[in-house]
Amino acid sequence: MSDRTCLSIVLAAGLGTRMKSDLPKVLHEVGGLAMVGHVLKALDSAGSDRVSVVTGPDMPALSDLVAKLMPSALCHVQTERLGTAHAALAAREALHRHADDVLVLFGDTPLVTAETVLKVRNALREGSDLVVLGFETENPFGYGRLLTENGNLLAIREEKDASDEERMVTFCNSGIMGFSGKHALSLMEEIGNGNVKGEYYLTDAVEIANRRGLKVSAVSGSEVETQGINTRAQLASCEQDFQNRMRRAAMDEGCTLLAPQTVFFSHDTQLEQGVTVEQNVVFARGVRVASGATIRAFSHLEGADVASGCIVGPYARLRPGTILKQGSKIGNFVETKNVTFGAGAKANHLSYIGDANVGSTSNIGAGTITCNYDGFLKHRTEIGVGSFVGSNSTLVAPVVLGEGAFVSAGSVITEDVPSDAMAFGRARQDIKSGRAKSLRERLKAEKDGKVKSST
Repeated sequence: MSDRTCLSIVLAAGLGTRMKSDLPKVLHEVGGLAMVGHVLKALDSAGSDRVSVVTGPDMPALSDLVAKLMPSALCHVQTERLGTAHAALAAREALHRHADDVLVLFGDTPLVTAETVLKVRNALREGSDLVVLGFETENPFGYGRLLTENGNLLAIREEKDASDEERMVTFCNSGIMGFSGKHALSLMEEIGNGNVKGEYYLTDAVEIANRRGLKVSAVSGSEVETQGINTRAQLASCEQDFQNRMRRAAMDEGCTLLAPQTVFFSHDTQLEQGVTVEQNVVFARGVRVASGATIRAFSHLEGADVASGCIVGPYARLRPGTILKQGSKIGNFVETKNVTFGAGAKANHLSYIGDANVGSTSNIGAGTITCNYDGFLKHRTEIGVGSFVGSNSTLVAPVVLGEGAFVSAGSVITEDVPSDAMAFGRARQDIKSGRAKSLRERLKAEKDGKVKSST
Protein backbone atom coordinates (compact mmCIF):
# COMPACT_ATOMS: atom_id res chain seq x y z
CA MET A 1 0.00 0.00 0.00
CA SER A 2 3.05 2.27 -0.05
CA ASP A 3 1.82 3.86 -3.29
CA ARG A 4 -1.47 4.95 -1.67
CA THR A 5 -1.89 7.47 1.12
CA CYS A 6 -4.33 6.68 3.90
CA LEU A 7 -6.18 8.84 6.41
CA SER A 8 -7.84 6.99 9.28
CA ILE A 9 -10.49 8.63 11.43
CA VAL A 10 -11.11 6.95 14.78
CA LEU A 11 -14.40 7.86 16.45
CA ALA A 12 -13.71 7.81 20.19
CA ALA A 13 -16.04 10.34 21.76
CA GLY A 14 -18.20 7.88 23.74
CA LEU A 15 -18.59 8.66 27.45
CA GLY A 16 -19.06 5.11 28.64
CA THR A 17 -22.14 5.88 30.75
CA ARG A 18 -23.45 2.35 30.27
CA MET A 19 -20.19 1.12 31.79
CA LYS A 20 -20.96 3.13 34.95
CA SER A 21 -17.63 4.90 34.71
CA ASP A 22 -16.30 8.46 34.65
CA LEU A 23 -13.53 7.21 32.37
CA PRO A 24 -14.09 7.71 28.63
CA LYS A 25 -15.26 4.38 27.27
CA VAL A 26 -12.33 3.86 24.91
CA LEU A 27 -9.82 4.22 27.78
CA HIS A 28 -10.99 1.01 29.41
CA GLU A 29 -8.33 -1.62 28.90
CA VAL A 30 -8.18 -4.95 27.12
CA GLY A 31 -4.97 -6.89 27.64
CA GLY A 32 -3.44 -3.99 29.56
CA LEU A 33 -3.97 -1.45 26.76
CA ALA A 34 -6.79 1.05 26.30
CA MET A 35 -9.27 -0.01 23.63
CA VAL A 36 -8.38 2.94 21.43
CA GLY A 37 -4.72 1.94 21.71
CA HIS A 38 -5.46 -1.41 20.08
CA VAL A 39 -7.15 0.37 17.17
CA LEU A 40 -4.18 2.71 16.75
CA LYS A 41 -1.80 -0.27 16.70
CA ALA A 42 -3.85 -1.97 13.98
CA LEU A 43 -3.87 1.19 11.87
CA ASP A 44 -0.14 1.64 12.25
CA SER A 45 0.45 -1.97 11.15
CA ALA A 46 -1.91 -1.46 8.20
CA GLY A 47 0.16 1.45 6.93
CA SER A 48 -2.08 4.36 7.77
CA ASP A 49 -0.17 7.56 6.99
CA ARG A 50 -2.32 9.93 9.03
CA VAL A 51 -4.63 9.30 11.95
CA SER A 52 -7.26 11.62 13.38
CA VAL A 53 -9.03 10.76 16.62
CA VAL A 54 -12.40 12.35 17.34
CA THR A 55 -12.85 12.91 21.06
CA GLY A 56 -15.58 14.40 23.17
CA PRO A 57 -15.24 17.64 25.13
CA ASP A 58 -13.35 17.52 28.43
CA MET A 59 -11.44 14.34 27.63
CA PRO A 60 -7.82 15.39 28.30
CA ALA A 61 -6.85 11.87 29.39
CA LEU A 62 -7.86 10.52 25.99
CA SER A 63 -5.94 13.22 24.11
CA ASP A 64 -2.90 12.63 26.32
CA LEU A 65 -2.97 8.89 25.66
CA VAL A 66 -3.27 9.38 21.90
CA ALA A 67 -0.30 11.77 21.99
CA LYS A 68 1.73 9.18 23.92
CA LEU A 69 0.85 6.17 21.75
CA MET A 70 0.91 7.94 18.38
CA PRO A 71 2.50 11.41 18.56
CA SER A 72 1.71 12.12 14.90
CA ALA A 73 -2.05 11.65 15.38
CA LEU A 74 -4.36 14.64 15.56
CA CYS A 75 -7.28 14.96 17.96
CA HIS A 76 -10.53 16.69 17.00
CA VAL A 77 -13.36 17.50 19.40
CA GLN A 78 -16.99 16.65 18.65
CA THR A 79 -18.78 19.17 20.86
CA GLU A 80 -22.27 17.76 20.22
CA ARG A 81 -23.08 14.09 19.75
CA LEU A 82 -25.20 14.08 16.62
CA GLY A 83 -24.33 10.75 15.06
CA THR A 84 -21.43 8.99 13.37
CA ALA A 85 -21.29 11.17 10.26
CA HIS A 86 -21.31 14.29 12.42
CA ALA A 87 -18.43 12.78 14.42
CA ALA A 88 -16.41 11.97 11.29
CA LEU A 89 -16.89 15.51 10.02
CA ALA A 90 -15.32 16.82 13.22
CA ALA A 91 -12.11 15.82 11.42
CA ARG A 92 -13.04 17.98 8.42
CA GLU A 93 -9.64 19.67 8.53
CA ALA A 94 -7.95 16.32 7.97
CA LEU A 95 -10.43 15.35 5.24
CA HIS A 96 -9.53 18.47 3.26
CA ARG A 97 -5.98 17.17 2.92
CA HIS A 98 -5.57 14.65 0.10
CA ALA A 99 -5.62 10.93 0.86
CA ASP A 100 -6.24 8.02 -1.52
CA ASP A 101 -7.99 6.01 1.19
CA VAL A 102 -10.12 7.33 4.03
CA LEU A 103 -11.02 4.85 6.77
CA VAL A 104 -13.52 5.40 9.55
CA LEU A 105 -13.22 3.12 12.58
CA PHE A 106 -14.43 3.10 16.16
CA GLY A 107 -12.31 3.37 19.27
CA ASP A 108 -14.33 0.68 21.05
CA THR A 109 -13.50 -2.19 18.63
CA PRO A 110 -10.14 -3.24 20.11
CA LEU A 111 -9.88 -6.62 18.41
CA VAL A 112 -9.90 -5.37 14.82
CA THR A 113 -6.72 -6.54 13.09
CA ALA A 114 -4.39 -4.93 10.59
CA GLU A 115 -5.21 -7.75 8.17
CA THR A 116 -8.89 -6.81 8.22
CA VAL A 117 -8.11 -3.11 7.81
CA LEU A 118 -6.06 -4.06 4.76
CA LYS A 119 -9.06 -5.91 3.32
CA VAL A 120 -10.93 -2.61 3.28
CA ARG A 121 -7.99 -0.81 1.72
CA ASN A 122 -7.52 -3.51 -0.92
CA ALA A 123 -11.16 -3.14 -1.98
CA LEU A 124 -10.59 0.60 -2.40
CA ARG A 125 -7.45 -0.08 -4.37
CA GLU A 126 -9.37 -2.41 -6.66
CA GLY A 127 -11.81 0.32 -7.61
CA SER A 128 -14.51 0.59 -4.96
CA ASP A 129 -15.51 4.11 -3.96
CA LEU A 130 -17.11 3.05 -0.70
CA VAL A 131 -16.44 -0.15 1.28
CA VAL A 132 -18.28 -1.44 4.33
CA LEU A 133 -16.78 -4.08 6.60
CA GLY A 134 -19.32 -6.75 7.49
CA PHE A 135 -19.38 -10.01 9.40
CA GLU A 136 -21.39 -13.21 9.36
CA THR A 137 -23.31 -14.13 12.52
CA GLU A 138 -25.71 -16.83 13.58
CA ASN A 139 -27.75 -14.29 15.53
CA PRO A 140 -28.15 -11.10 13.48
CA PHE A 141 -30.87 -9.60 15.67
CA GLY A 142 -30.26 -5.91 16.30
CA TYR A 143 -27.62 -5.46 13.62
CA GLY A 144 -27.93 -3.55 10.37
CA ARG A 145 -28.07 -6.04 7.47
CA LEU A 146 -25.80 -5.67 4.44
CA LEU A 147 -27.88 -6.22 1.31
CA THR A 148 -25.66 -7.20 -1.60
CA GLU A 149 -26.16 -8.22 -5.21
CA ASN A 150 -23.49 -9.37 -7.68
CA GLY A 151 -20.73 -8.16 -5.39
CA ASN A 152 -22.23 -4.72 -4.91
CA LEU A 153 -23.58 -3.37 -1.62
CA LEU A 154 -27.05 -2.01 -2.31
CA ALA A 155 -28.08 -0.88 1.16
CA ILE A 156 -27.66 -1.20 4.91
CA ARG A 157 -31.02 -2.03 6.38
CA GLU A 158 -31.55 -1.46 10.09
CA GLU A 159 -33.44 -4.10 12.07
CA LYS A 160 -36.51 -1.93 12.61
CA ASP A 161 -36.77 -1.11 8.90
CA ALA A 162 -36.04 -4.57 7.49
CA SER A 163 -38.61 -6.80 5.85
CA ASP A 164 -39.08 -10.37 7.06
CA GLU A 165 -36.91 -11.58 4.18
CA GLU A 166 -34.18 -9.04 4.92
CA ARG A 167 -34.13 -10.05 8.57
CA MET A 168 -33.04 -13.51 7.42
CA VAL A 169 -29.77 -12.01 6.13
CA THR A 170 -26.83 -12.94 8.36
CA PHE A 171 -24.26 -10.59 6.80
CA CYS A 172 -24.21 -7.61 9.15
CA ASN A 173 -22.67 -4.16 9.43
CA SER A 174 -19.62 -3.69 11.67
CA GLY A 175 -19.70 0.11 11.31
CA ILE A 176 -16.17 0.24 9.88
CA MET A 177 -16.07 1.92 6.48
CA GLY A 178 -13.60 2.93 3.80
CA PHE A 179 -14.00 5.79 1.32
CA SER A 180 -12.19 6.77 -1.81
CA GLY A 181 -10.38 9.96 -0.93
CA LYS A 182 -11.88 11.91 -3.80
CA HIS A 183 -15.45 11.23 -2.65
CA ALA A 184 -15.17 10.94 1.16
CA LEU A 185 -15.83 14.53 2.17
CA SER A 186 -18.65 15.16 -0.29
CA LEU A 187 -20.43 11.92 0.66
CA MET A 188 -20.27 12.78 4.34
CA GLU A 189 -21.42 16.35 3.78
CA GLU A 190 -24.48 15.16 1.84
CA ILE A 191 -25.74 13.03 4.71
CA GLY A 192 -28.86 14.50 6.26
CA ASN A 193 -30.52 14.10 9.64
CA GLY A 194 -34.04 13.25 8.56
CA ASN A 195 -34.38 10.34 10.97
CA VAL A 196 -36.32 10.01 14.20
CA LYS A 197 -33.31 11.01 16.35
CA GLY A 198 -32.31 13.91 14.11
CA GLU A 199 -28.78 12.52 13.84
CA TYR A 200 -26.35 12.15 10.92
CA TYR A 201 -25.63 8.48 10.22
CA LEU A 202 -22.54 7.48 8.29
CA THR A 203 -24.36 4.43 6.94
CA ASP A 204 -26.53 6.76 4.83
CA ALA A 205 -23.46 7.27 2.63
CA VAL A 206 -24.20 3.87 1.03
CA GLU A 207 -27.51 5.08 -0.42
CA ILE A 208 -25.97 8.39 -1.51
CA ALA A 209 -23.03 6.67 -3.23
CA ASN A 210 -25.34 4.26 -5.06
CA ARG A 211 -27.51 7.16 -6.16
CA ARG A 212 -24.42 8.80 -7.64
CA GLY A 213 -23.53 5.63 -9.52
CA LEU A 214 -20.38 5.00 -7.49
CA LYS A 215 -19.06 1.51 -6.82
CA VAL A 216 -20.10 0.35 -3.35
CA SER A 217 -18.94 -2.99 -1.95
CA ALA A 218 -18.65 -4.97 1.27
CA VAL A 219 -15.83 -7.12 2.64
CA SER A 220 -16.04 -9.61 5.45
CA GLY A 221 -14.26 -9.74 8.79
CA SER A 222 -14.98 -11.91 11.81
CA GLU A 223 -17.71 -11.24 14.32
CA VAL A 224 -15.22 -11.50 17.17
CA GLU A 225 -12.84 -8.84 15.93
CA THR A 226 -15.54 -6.33 15.03
CA GLN A 227 -17.37 -6.48 18.36
CA GLY A 228 -17.97 -3.13 20.01
CA ILE A 229 -17.89 -2.50 23.75
CA ASN A 230 -20.67 -0.68 25.60
CA THR A 231 -20.97 -2.50 28.94
CA ARG A 232 -18.74 -4.08 31.55
CA ALA A 233 -20.04 -7.49 30.55
CA GLN A 234 -19.06 -6.86 26.93
CA LEU A 235 -15.65 -5.66 28.11
CA ALA A 236 -15.14 -8.91 30.02
CA SER A 237 -16.25 -10.95 27.00
CA CYS A 238 -13.85 -9.02 24.78
CA GLU A 239 -11.01 -9.62 27.24
CA GLN A 240 -11.73 -13.33 27.06
CA ASP A 241 -11.62 -13.26 23.26
CA PHE A 242 -8.37 -11.29 23.36
CA GLN A 243 -6.78 -13.79 25.75
CA ASN A 244 -7.86 -16.71 23.57
CA ARG A 245 -6.29 -14.99 20.56
CA MET A 246 -3.01 -14.48 22.43
CA ARG A 247 -2.98 -18.06 23.70
CA ARG A 248 -3.49 -19.48 20.23
CA ALA A 249 -0.81 -17.20 18.81
CA ALA A 250 1.70 -18.29 21.48
CA MET A 251 1.08 -21.96 20.82
CA ASP A 252 1.17 -21.44 17.06
CA GLU A 253 4.61 -19.86 17.53
CA GLY A 254 5.88 -22.98 19.29
CA CYS A 255 5.27 -22.26 22.98
CA THR A 256 3.90 -24.85 25.37
CA LEU A 257 1.01 -23.72 27.57
CA LEU A 258 0.16 -26.57 29.94
CA ALA A 259 -3.24 -25.08 30.83
CA PRO A 260 -3.91 -22.37 28.24
CA GLN A 261 -7.13 -21.06 29.80
CA THR A 262 -5.25 -20.17 33.01
CA VAL A 263 -2.50 -18.12 31.33
CA PHE A 264 -3.13 -14.39 30.88
CA PHE A 265 -1.28 -12.10 28.50
CA SER A 266 -0.74 -8.40 28.01
CA HIS A 267 -1.02 -6.81 24.57
CA ASP A 268 2.79 -6.58 24.30
CA THR A 269 3.84 -9.97 25.73
CA GLN A 270 6.62 -11.58 23.72
CA LEU A 271 7.24 -15.31 24.05
CA GLU A 272 9.80 -16.94 21.78
CA GLN A 273 9.57 -20.44 20.38
CA GLY A 274 10.27 -23.16 22.93
CA VAL A 275 9.04 -21.32 26.03
CA THR A 276 7.08 -23.46 28.50
CA VAL A 277 4.39 -21.84 30.64
CA GLU A 278 2.74 -23.77 33.45
CA GLN A 279 -0.67 -23.16 35.03
CA ASN A 280 -2.00 -19.86 36.40
CA VAL A 281 0.64 -17.48 35.08
CA VAL A 282 0.01 -13.76 34.48
CA PHE A 283 2.07 -11.74 32.02
CA ALA A 284 1.45 -8.05 32.71
CA ARG A 285 2.87 -5.30 30.51
CA GLY A 286 6.38 -5.31 29.12
CA VAL A 287 7.44 -8.96 29.36
CA ARG A 288 9.78 -10.76 27.00
CA VAL A 289 10.69 -14.43 27.48
CA ALA A 290 13.39 -16.02 25.34
CA SER A 291 13.45 -19.51 23.88
CA GLY A 292 13.90 -22.40 26.28
CA ALA A 293 12.82 -20.57 29.42
CA THR A 294 10.25 -22.08 31.77
CA ILE A 295 7.68 -20.04 33.68
CA ARG A 296 6.33 -22.23 36.43
CA ALA A 297 2.88 -22.16 38.00
CA PHE A 298 1.31 -19.19 39.82
CA SER A 299 3.94 -16.66 38.77
CA HIS A 300 3.33 -12.99 37.94
CA LEU A 301 5.66 -11.12 35.58
CA GLU A 302 5.67 -7.43 34.68
CA GLY A 303 8.28 -5.35 32.90
CA ALA A 304 10.70 -8.27 32.88
CA ASP A 305 13.19 -9.66 30.37
CA VAL A 306 13.81 -13.39 30.80
CA ALA A 307 16.66 -14.98 28.86
CA SER A 308 16.91 -18.50 27.46
CA GLY A 309 17.22 -21.37 29.89
CA CYS A 310 15.86 -19.42 32.86
CA ILE A 311 13.40 -20.90 35.32
CA VAL A 312 10.90 -18.64 37.06
CA GLY A 313 8.68 -19.83 39.88
CA PRO A 314 6.51 -21.41 40.98
CA TYR A 315 4.91 -18.54 42.93
CA ALA A 316 7.46 -15.96 41.79
CA ARG A 317 6.86 -12.27 41.20
CA LEU A 318 9.03 -10.38 38.74
CA ARG A 319 8.40 -6.63 38.92
CA PRO A 320 9.44 -3.94 36.42
CA GLY A 321 13.13 -3.67 35.66
CA THR A 322 13.90 -7.33 36.24
CA ILE A 323 16.47 -8.75 33.83
CA LEU A 324 17.35 -12.43 34.04
CA LYS A 325 20.40 -13.51 32.07
CA GLN A 326 20.82 -16.96 30.57
CA GLY A 327 20.21 -19.88 32.89
CA SER A 328 19.41 -17.85 35.98
CA LYS A 329 16.68 -19.00 38.35
CA ILE A 330 14.06 -17.26 40.46
CA GLY A 331 12.29 -19.75 42.69
CA ASN A 332 9.17 -19.95 44.81
CA PHE A 333 8.06 -16.88 46.78
CA VAL A 334 10.87 -14.72 45.43
CA GLU A 335 10.12 -11.12 44.46
CA THR A 336 12.45 -9.06 42.27
CA LYS A 337 12.36 -5.42 41.17
CA ASN A 338 14.81 -3.34 39.12
CA VAL A 339 17.40 -6.08 39.34
CA THR A 340 19.72 -7.93 36.99
CA PHE A 341 20.58 -11.56 37.64
CA GLY A 342 23.72 -12.63 35.79
CA ALA A 343 24.00 -15.91 33.92
CA GLY A 344 23.45 -18.88 36.22
CA ALA A 345 22.67 -16.77 39.28
CA LYS A 346 19.84 -18.00 41.48
CA ALA A 347 17.51 -17.10 44.30
CA ASN A 348 15.61 -20.29 44.92
CA HIS A 349 13.15 -19.30 47.62
CA LEU A 350 11.65 -16.75 49.98
CA SER A 351 13.62 -13.63 49.08
CA TYR A 352 13.18 -10.00 48.02
CA ILE A 353 15.88 -8.65 45.73
CA GLY A 354 15.31 -5.06 44.61
CA ASP A 355 17.53 -2.37 43.07
CA ALA A 356 20.45 -4.73 42.71
CA ASN A 357 22.90 -6.43 40.40
CA VAL A 358 23.53 -10.09 41.13
CA GLY A 359 26.68 -11.40 39.51
CA SER A 360 26.68 -14.56 37.43
CA THR A 361 26.67 -17.92 39.27
CA SER A 362 25.93 -16.19 42.59
CA ASN A 363 23.61 -17.89 45.07
CA ILE A 364 21.08 -16.00 47.18
CA GLY A 365 19.95 -18.00 50.20
CA ALA A 366 16.37 -18.33 51.46
CA GLY A 367 15.02 -15.36 53.39
CA THR A 368 17.54 -12.86 52.01
CA ILE A 369 16.39 -9.30 51.42
CA THR A 370 18.01 -6.19 50.03
CA CYS A 371 17.03 -3.18 52.15
CA ASN A 372 16.85 -0.76 49.24
CA TYR A 373 14.63 2.03 50.62
CA ASP A 374 15.37 4.36 53.50
CA GLY A 375 12.00 6.07 53.49
CA PHE A 376 13.16 8.76 51.06
CA LEU A 377 15.51 7.31 48.44
CA LYS A 378 16.25 3.98 46.78
CA HIS A 379 19.77 2.54 47.04
CA ARG A 380 21.51 -0.24 45.14
CA THR A 381 23.13 -3.47 46.17
CA GLU A 382 25.99 -4.85 44.07
CA ILE A 383 26.70 -8.58 44.41
CA GLY A 384 29.85 -9.78 42.65
CA VAL A 385 30.29 -12.78 40.40
CA GLY A 386 30.27 -16.11 42.22
CA SER A 387 29.18 -14.71 45.56
CA PHE A 388 27.30 -16.69 48.20
CA VAL A 389 24.73 -15.05 50.45
CA GLY A 390 23.60 -17.30 53.28
CA SER A 391 19.98 -17.76 54.32
CA ASN A 392 18.14 -15.06 56.25
CA SER A 393 20.66 -12.37 55.43
CA THR A 394 19.86 -8.66 55.25
CA LEU A 395 21.86 -6.53 52.83
CA VAL A 396 21.45 -2.85 53.79
CA ALA A 397 21.99 -0.73 50.67
CA PRO A 398 24.05 0.93 49.46
CA VAL A 399 26.44 -1.96 49.81
CA VAL A 400 28.86 -3.89 47.59
CA LEU A 401 29.80 -7.55 47.84
CA GLY A 402 32.98 -8.22 45.91
CA GLU A 403 33.55 -11.12 43.55
CA GLY A 404 33.45 -14.45 45.38
CA ALA A 405 32.30 -12.87 48.66
CA PHE A 406 30.71 -15.14 51.26
CA VAL A 407 28.02 -13.86 53.63
CA SER A 408 27.25 -16.13 56.55
CA ALA A 409 23.63 -17.06 57.25
CA GLY A 410 21.67 -14.66 59.43
CA SER A 411 23.98 -11.72 58.80
CA VAL A 412 23.05 -8.05 58.61
CA ILE A 413 25.50 -6.50 56.16
CA THR A 414 25.92 -2.72 56.37
CA GLU A 415 29.45 -2.35 54.97
CA ASP A 416 31.10 -3.43 51.73
CA VAL A 417 32.59 -6.94 51.64
CA PRO A 418 35.85 -7.33 49.67
CA SER A 419 36.29 -9.99 47.02
CA ASP A 420 36.78 -13.51 48.39
CA ALA A 421 36.15 -12.29 51.94
CA MET A 422 33.74 -13.84 54.44
CA ALA A 423 31.37 -11.57 56.36
CA PHE A 424 29.66 -12.27 59.69
CA GLY A 425 27.10 -9.70 60.71
CA ARG A 426 25.30 -11.29 63.63
CA ALA A 427 25.46 -11.33 67.46
CA ARG A 428 27.66 -13.93 69.15
CA GLN A 429 25.65 -16.97 70.34
CA ASP A 430 25.41 -17.30 74.13
CA ILE A 431 24.24 -20.53 75.84
CA LYS A 432 22.75 -20.55 79.35
CA SER A 433 22.64 -24.13 80.68
CA GLY A 434 19.32 -25.17 82.22
CA ARG A 435 17.75 -21.78 81.50
CA ALA A 436 15.11 -23.22 79.13
CA LYS A 437 13.72 -25.56 81.83
CA SER A 438 13.44 -22.81 84.47
CA LEU A 439 11.86 -20.45 81.93
CA ARG A 440 9.20 -23.00 81.02
CA GLU A 441 8.39 -23.61 84.71
CA ARG A 442 8.04 -19.87 85.37
CA LEU A 443 5.85 -19.27 82.35
CA LYS A 444 3.65 -22.25 83.19
CA ALA A 445 3.15 -21.02 86.74
CA GLU A 446 2.20 -17.56 85.48
CA LYS A 447 -0.28 -19.06 83.04
CA ASP A 448 -1.82 -21.31 85.69
CA GLY A 449 -2.17 -18.34 88.02
CA LYS A 450 -4.00 -16.28 85.41
CA VAL A 451 -6.38 -19.13 84.64
CA LYS A 452 -7.25 -19.60 88.37
CA SER A 453 -7.72 -15.88 88.98
CA SER A 454 -10.13 -15.54 86.04
CA THR A 455 -12.32 -18.39 87.36
